[in-house]
Amino acid sequence: MTIHILGAGVAGLTTGLRLAEAGESVVVHERGPDLASSASWLAGGMLAPFCEASVADPSIVAPGLEGIAFWSRVTEVERHGTLVVAAGRDAGDLRQFAARTRSNRMLDAEGLAALEPDLGGRFAKALFFESEAHLDPRRTLAALAGRIEALGGTIRFSDPREPLGLRGERVVDCRGLAADLPRLRSVRGEMAIVRCPDVSLRRPVRLLHPRWPIYVVPRADHVFMIGATMVESEAAGPVTLRSAVELLTAAFALHPAFAEAEILEIGSGRRPALPDNLPSVARTDRGVAFSGLYRHGFLLSPAFSKIAADLAVGAKEPA
Repeated sequence: MTIHILGAGVAGLTTGLRLAEAGESVVVHERGPDLASSASWLAGGMLAPFCEASVADPSIVAPGLEGIAFWSRVTEVERHGTLVVAAGRDAGDLRQFAARTRSNRMLDAEGLAALEPDLGGRFAKALFFESEAHLDPRRTLAALAGRIEALGGTIRFSDPREPLGLRGERVVDCRGLAADLPRLRSVRGEMAIVRCPDVSLRRPVRLLHPRWPIYVVPRADHVFMIGATMVESEAAGPVTLRSAVELLTAAFALHPAFAEAEILEIGSGRRPALPDNLPSVARTDRGVAFSGLYRHGFLLSPAFSKIAADLAVGAKEPA
């Protein structure tokens, strides 16, 4: 019997790959016209379990590390760690961040310059999380889809099919906010993609700021994704002028050369979250529902997609 997966975001595609690799017949249904339809398309791609534990339950660390291993066999993963910096006036925030996390070491200005020369002389201290990594989400979504199809699976775009239209079939609902799970809420994420030939970074950098905390993730050819991640909002519209100005101003605070960056894209997306900000995999009347990845889509989807795939084939109950 075919297993139908609703949604071609990172939750749906990782679950689809797990099932296809297990020899199951898989069809992924995506309401949008392409892979860019999901919030996963706008993700930063940081695989930073230790950094994320500063604002999340520490239980995300182990599955997050498992996720790094999973992605390393699916796509290209950059294993250069993560840097966290703060302006001198916000040095207390950096110390608090260090106290809330583990597997980091404090760098002085010289140590920071050795890792990222373009940040030399700009910050007195930095936290370095050496075991963390990052990837390009768009290349990764395409790699997932390609692997599913290579294993005989099917991905149907512009497919409005709902679970009730698949009565009698096994269904895994990975539609994000539309998934069949109670208490889901929307967390809005906003981002900009820029090209800045005058800045070179090898690893993601998080800037702690009382108003505009951001992360900057390097991609190929001096392209950078600039993101802000925790806006509690049901709004689904485009980025506002105020948000765009604050986002880009914070990037300028990281490095003034960003003032001359070419803006390639500005966008926003709504991500599904539960009250504890942890994902859920559960049986439903329609099959299995997997959602609630919050801001940890690429970090946690590998571990939780395994639970979803096992449940879909009846291997075990969810934890």
